[in-house]
Amino acid sequence: MRNFFRTLLIVLAAGYYLSVTAEEKHVLFVGNSYVYTNDMPQIISDIALNMGDKLVYQCNCPGGCTFAQHCVNQSMSMICQGGWDAVILQEQSQYPSFPIEQVTAEVFPYAARLVDSIYSNNPCAEPMFYMTWGRKYGDLNNAQSYPPLGTYEGMDSLLCARYTYMAQTNDASLCPVGKVWHYLRDNNPNIELYSSDNSHPSAAGSYAAACSFYVMLFQRDPTDITYANIDEGRANVIRQAVKTIVFDSIETYRRPEPQAVFSPSLINEEDGVYAFMNNSVNADEFSWDFGDGTSSTENQPMHVYASGGSFNVSQIASRHCMTDTMALTIVIPTDTLSVNGSAFNPVSIYPNPTNGMINLSLNAEEVRYIKVYDAIGRQVIEEHGTNIVNLGTLPKGVYCVQASTIKGLFTSKVALN
Repeated sequence: MRNFFRTLLIVLAAGYYLSVTAEEKHVLFVGNSYVYTNDMPQIISDIALNMGDKLVYQCNCPGGCTFAQHCVNQSMSMICQGGWDAVILQEQSQYPSFPIEQVTAEVFPYAARLVDSIYSNNPCAEPMFYMTWGRKYGDLNNAQSYPPLGTYEGMDSLLCARYTYMAQTNDASLCPVGKVWHYLRDNNPNIELYSSDNSHPSAAGSYAAACSFYVMLFQRDPTDITYANIDEGRANVIRQAVKTIVFDSIETYRRPEPQAVFSPSLINEEDGVYAFMNNSVNADEFSWDFGDGTSSTENQPMHVYASGGSFNVSQIASRHCMTDTMALTIVIPTDTLSVNGSAFNPVSIYPNPTNGMINLSLNAEEVRYIKVYDAIGRQVIEEHGTNIVNLGTLPKGVYCVQASTIKGLFTSKVALN
């Protein structure tokens, strides 16, 4: 009851601010007893409520369940129903620490299958691996056949490495609960994180996990949390540890976000032809606005400006519904554009698209030169005194063809199939 009134006072005091900043997350937990012990998702939900947020969650966490089993049980159906903001993935507590040959065959492929299913059915969802912890004294039974498991440090380091690998290779986030436990074991050994079986979490251990997940899901400072299911002294120490390990390095554990980066390259000043070098990272979809009322979704676009002026060019780089934008201004002096430039093309190129050969709709003696540029603005062909060019030696793609003729300077894009 005391926690209820504390939460109520916080909400009333924050008033309008909380109503604006509150977030609601729909989260699916796919795991086993390390999730359901002490009802850890409910602790996250209580923390979220305390902070003015809301966690709506479902779980499929049968005891001892592996990723391979989750690929064929109800978890896959729940993933496929869609609508999740995040899906938490926890492997059976020992499997990721086994010899690498076994993990490569029995863990990694199923982790990838689960993440692929998440993205296929929830394009904007965030897959997040639950890094668990080494047993208090190591995995003594399996240490007989694999000695590195014979200590907490050995087992924990293997779990840390394998979960980190799964997150990095599957474009997923990582909740480093095991690292928080390690920090607390080293710096606050008086806090008992384990239950009596030296494997599952105690109430304090589940609180440490819940605080870590709250930070990863809502990106808020855990030292602002006032809710706890344990005494305030231990809770405060745990929140400080979560801040040190998770919140202060949160970008280390979140999946990479797109970064929009591009640079313009002037191909021909007289004809207003620009190539845009796309150097964006962690992105697979692009939207361009060239500032003159035209746009493109090409990776490496070229653009012909029909008139001089100042143009605000922007690029939106996207991946998994995350976006980043970069913008810059290019200036084309009005008096530099050719009279017969891009505003009116007196000749044409055919066929377009082409399998190799292209022709200008002029006689050879009417053509001074033809230059061909690739998608990043490099000249790849130059011909003189001919109206025919063979593109067949070039890689497939879109090229900019520039022709100087008796009728003026002519520029066009040509697709090579």
